[in-house]
Amino acid sequence: MKLKIGVVGLGSMGYGIAQSVLRAGHDTYGFDVVPEQQARFISEGGSEGILPDTATMLDAVMVVVLNAAQCEHILFGDTGIVGKMKAGSVVIACATVPPDFARDMEKRCHASGVHYLDAPISGGAAKAAQGCLSVMASGTPLAFAAAKPVLDATAETVFELGDSAGAGSAMKAVNQMLAGVHIAMMAEAMTFGMTQGVQPQQFLEVISKCAGSSWMLENRAPHIIDGDYTPRSSVDIWPKDLGIVLDIAKTANFDAPITSVALKQFLTASSNGLGKEDDAAVAKVYARQSKLALPGEDSSDVHAPGWDD
Repeated sequence: MKLKIGVVGLGSMGYGIAQSVLRAGHDTYGFDVVPEQQARFISEGGSEGILPDTATMLDAVMVVVLNAAQCEHILFGDTGIVGKMKAGSVVIACATVPPDFARDMEKRCHASGVHYLDAPISGGAAKAAQGCLSVMASGTPLAFAAAKPVLDATAETVFELGDSAGAGSAMKAVNQMLAGVHIAMMAEAMTFGMTQGVQPQQFLEVISKCAGSSWMLENRAPHIIDGDYTPRSSVDIWPKDLGIVLDIAKTANFDAPITSVALKQFLTASSNGLGKEDDAAVAKVYARQSKLALPGEDSSDVHAPGWDD
């Protein structure tokens, strides 16, 4: 069945999601605060429209924005779409948000006759473009049914975690705890190895085949080796996501000291101007503190002033 589907947020993952939905044969509208992103998507076959006006005819809206505030603004702000969407349509919310926020959005959507699927995603930009994401989803059976065509187009694996919102976001918090710690730990291990004469390429070749490996190590270490910090997922994502994790932990009276240390490293990276770089750039925090030159750097980078210790 050919549906009218909107994707709000054409960032590194949202753009790939929109491409996957379009490739599946649906009338796909892409919306973003950056006009060039919208124009690019339209040039590739996306449908043209203004979000508040288009909302009235959409069967599904996939919201792929940065945080809870942006999600709430899209859904219920001054030009919010939920009040304009037709009964039986579905919001598929993909941002990393607290479980309580997801439950509140579900309640407010239901009051307008709109289904809400709490559906955080994992897999990165490459899998988004391939339509092979993992989705940690929870919502009513009707929400899952309404979202199925979109999930079929964008996901390789859909974990059905419960019949109401919140469970998906809780699982995403667990995932982000591990993912953020793994990136920071990869950077720490790689730069520690450099102090012992282990070069980054050798580190990846060996550790990726040993028990110390992780998906984040295998995915992010090549960025450092190539000296390429083009943001697939930026440093500034992690103060937000790990901050959410720690807020949830505090509410649960749960101590998460390793997560706290990882958060500190990302905050240091961001405060030193690396916030918009790929999150592998957290390695530069360790490198500067140890006066190490990462691949592609020279002595002026190593001795850059103003770095926090």
